[in-house]
Amino acid sequence: MADFDRNVLEFYQLSTPYPTEWPAEKDKSDGSDSEQDQKKKKLNRRKSRYQALERAVSNRASIVQGSEKSANGVSNLVQKDEPDPLGSSESVVRSLKQLGVPVQDDIRLRNRFLLSSTSFSPALFLSQMHTTADTQSLLNGLDVLSRSIDQKSASLKVLVESNFERFVRAKATIDNVYREMKYRGAEPPSPTRARAHSRHASKSSFRNSSGGAALGANLAASPLASDNTRKKNALVKESDYGVMGIKTPLLDVAAKAEDVWGPALGGREKEENLKTVSTSLDRYKEYIEASPNIADSIKRKDYEALVDEYARARRFADEARKLVNALGSAPPSETQTYQILLAARMWYDVEEQIQLFKRDVWRKLTSLHNISKAEALAGQPQDQHMELISLLLELGVDDNPIWVWLLSRYDYLKGKISSAGERAKVEIEVLRRRLANAEKPAPQMLASHLQNIGRQSVESKADGLDSPDVIELWEKMLAFLSTLLSAQGILGEVIEFWQTVEGFIDGKAQKSLPTGYNNESRDHHRLSQQGTVDLQKGTIELVEMIRAHVYEFFAGAPPEDVSLLFSPLPPSPGSPMSAGLTPTNMRDPRFNFDANNLPPPSPKRGESWEKFAFWPPTSNSVSGVHYLSKMLTLVGSGASEMASVTPVSQGDVKQVELLKGLVGAARERSVNALCAAWNKDAENIKYVEDWKRSKEMGDVTRMPASFASFEGALLSGMQKILYIPEAMAKSGSGDIVLPPPTKLLQMVRSQYVTTLYKALSGMVENAERAVKKADDEWTTDVDITVESAGDRTALTIGSGTVDPGDRNVRMLLTLGNLHALRTKVVPNLNGQFENAFSVKLTDESKTIKDVLGQIDARLFQTYTRPSLDSLRKIIRAGVADPKWAPPKPTEVKPYVYEALLTLVLVHTQVSTTAPSMTHQVISYLLEQISRELLDCLKARPKFDLGALMQATLDVEFFAQTLSQYTTERASGIQGEVYSMLDSKTDNQARARLQDELPGMREVLKKLREQSRSEFACFKRPRRTPGGSTSSGGAGAGSGPAQTLTLERTNTG
Repeated sequence: MADFDRNVLEFYQLSTPYPTEWPAEKDKSDGSDSEQDQKKKKLNRRKSRYQALERAVSNRASIVQGSEKSANGVSNLVQKDEPDPLGSSESVVRSLKQLGVPVQDDIRLRNRFLLSSTSFSPALFLSQMHTTADTQSLLNGLDVLSRSIDQKSASLKVLVESNFERFVRAKATIDNVYREMKYRGAEPPSPTRARAHSRHASKSSFRNSSGGAALGANLAASPLASDNTRKKNALVKESDYGVMGIKTPLLDVAAKAEDVWGPALGGREKEENLKTVSTSLDRYKEYIEASPNIADSIKRKDYEALVDEYARARRFADEARKLVNALGSAPPSETQTYQILLAARMWYDVEEQIQLFKRDVWRKLTSLHNISKAEALAGQPQDQHMELISLLLELGVDDNPIWVWLLSRYDYLKGKISSAGERAKVEIEVLRRRLANAEKPAPQMLASHLQNIGRQSVESKADGLDSPDVIELWEKMLAFLSTLLSAQGILGEVIEFWQTVEGFIDGKAQKSLPTGYNNESRDHHRLSQQGTVDLQKGTIELVEMIRAHVYEFFAGAPPEDVSLLFSPLPPSPGSPMSAGLTPTNMRDPRFNFDANNLPPPSPKRGESWEKFAFWPPTSNSVSGVHYLSKMLTLVGSGASEMASVTPVSQGDVKQVELLKGLVGAARERSVNALCAAWNKDAENIKYVEDWKRSKEMGDVTRMPASFASFEGALLSGMQKILYIPEAMAKSGSGDIVLPPPTKLLQMVRSQYVTTLYKALSGMVENAERAVKKADDEWTTDVDITVESAGDRTALTIGSGTVDPGDRNVRMLLTLGNLHALRTKVVPNLNGQFENAFSVKLTDESKTIKDVLGQIDARLFQTYTRPSLDSLRKIIRAGVADPKWAPPKPTEVKPYVYEALLTLVLVHTQVSTTAPSMTHQVISYLLEQISRELLDCLKARPKFDLGALMQATLDVEFFAQTLSQYTTERASGIQGEVYSMLDSKTDNQARARLQDELPGMREVLKKLREQSRSEFACFKRPRRTPGGSTSSGGAGAGSGPAQTLTLERTNTG
């Protein structure tokens, strides 16, 4: 057993019978063996019993089932899978996959495990496939392998026996060819002896084998061919060794080869010529490199290098021309010929490239205008045209690039003004027509926009000043004027164009321009006299085009022709795409032609805005004054800028007058349109009333503040329209923006007064208008249902909303509003008007004050009339009662309490609705009560003591209870009552009255104490020493009346 283990270790070259890992040197030796080393090993190793199998495996060409095909479709013997040669498994690949060897992904690695592959590695196969096999299993596998080899050897023997005749015939043919070549057709010598076949025979002994000897014997026995035939086919000298038949074609081929390759292989003369050419090329290397260098500079856009290379090429061409001129009729030398030819060829290529490049630069120069300012700011230099002009001057051109660029700039601006103006006006008209044909907005919608004035400044964002469609149209118009007249718009480009022209006319702009090759471009630095005049006229023409578009927009009627909308011209490469027009696919679909949605015709309803192209239909005056003030600022500033252009200011007086007329016409038309809208809004200002209390003044609604904001906004905006103060900031603008004419000022003055009257009338109409239903136009913001008188008088005290269904509440709030207008709002508006327009409203102020007083008095009478009628009815019924005068009265009559309770209701309503009106209303009613008492008492013929006492008690109770509201007029009427009583009584009653006065005082005091709670609202508040407010006692107001009574009694 020990010998067996030692043999195993020696055979596998192991150091221990139980190794723990695969020896690293075996991997290296196995992987590093090259194919040549393997071949050497195969040749050197000893022959074994398996040599036939190895030779068969390595050389056979039969196709084995399951073999693979290469990429070109040729089959090989390497199979995709095969059983284990040692018989342990049916699939080598599957077994290796289970062992974790990635043979499916790596074909080379898989072939090293397959016996059918030439790269099969036995060592790697055993180490991986049988890594856990013991000695016995390996011996069993060896037996299996031996039986398999024996089976394959037997099949090979059968193959050899079946093809033996083919081998013999092949050997005979080879021997015959060999003999013909060796003996040149003669008979070979007889062999001395036959050499036995050896297993180790070489290739040279193949003809002497047993098969060859037999074949030779047969040939010797057969009859030989004739000598001529043998010599013809023999490889002898006479037959040129068998090539006699192809000798002639070979000679022809040799001749042609000489013709083709002879000059190239042996032409010394041509070699000298080539040397001369090479020397010349080296000498004039710059000539050859000029054209590629220019092409490279153009490609790299290195224009400085391009100019240098072109100047060098022109210098080479000039030198060649001078050489030709110097030679005259003399023949040039070889070197001079090369110089002239190279220069000519170089100049042809260079000039062709430069001409193409010039055309491209001309195209860029004339198309620079189509680049928008945003694109220019993003990556292009502002003076790119100067760079292109400089480049053209450096390269040399026939036309003046300065004049060409200025002319193209003029054409571009002219087309841009025309297209921008015409297209924008058509788009504005389309929006205006659609807005005019839309449903007319309700007055409440207008009121909501006017209410926004007080909540936001007119100068701030204008979104809430009108409907979105109207605001959109205003913005469209403002954008149109801004495109034409702003410094960032077309006017700014025109002014910049003139400044550029002026720079070239003065010669300042040319200082930085090059003069070109040999100063050939210096003539282009100067503009001709006629060119200067043409540019000045062109600038005036551009100014006139802008003025005409703006003038037509303000002074002209709305355009009837909108055909431009239906047939837009396709943009050409030179068309001004930055003229404010959007591409067709990006344009608002409302401005595209649609046969199913044509713009409706302009309506004719007699509205004031129908004759103004610049006024959106249904627009209110607030949004109008907001946008018109901005638009007039653009017009004034633009006209001043246009007038400051030198050709206009110094050479064209007519154009200056036209610019003045532009400002005047735009201002007059704007004021006319605005006054019409102002007048209409004044009629609808009544809808602004929402019957919600003002946060600043609780006894008025938000109407006075809204009206003040509305009128203030109109006056402020009108002042900007008339005087255009922002445009006056520019020096010299006073010659263009003239002061407004007196006619316009008078129109605004008259309209201001008219709007006040209409607004006041609307307020009175709001107060007197009867409520039809709970959610009518007056109560849309309040969810209140009018059911009864109690509900109508119910007020939401402490909140911002009152009951608009109560007519008395509406009239009280309107009276408070009129009071606020008369005392605060209208004086402030008058002052604003006088400051804004530098006029005095002396007569108008007096008229407005009188009208306010009349309206206030009429509304006051309307409010107090129902209460006054009720009081008169109560007093007349009470005094006319037969039981009115008892013999000795001890209390006031019930009618007095009833009348005072009526006043309590009035006081409650007034004090909770319009507290500032309380004293005025109660005082007036007290005066009327006193007047009614006087009239009723006058109707009695005489007064006895009881009647005198009763009348005194009634009058004094009224006077003392309402002492807080006693006026001078009321006191006078009460004096008349006592005088009348004194005149209708006798001396006896007067004398007895003096005795009854102390008792009457006690009665009055008692009655006052008893009615303190009922009539507490009439008490006069007073300050206590501690600073708190309290009400006086019953006798606080009785002293004067009693004293008056006693005095009158004593005098009587």
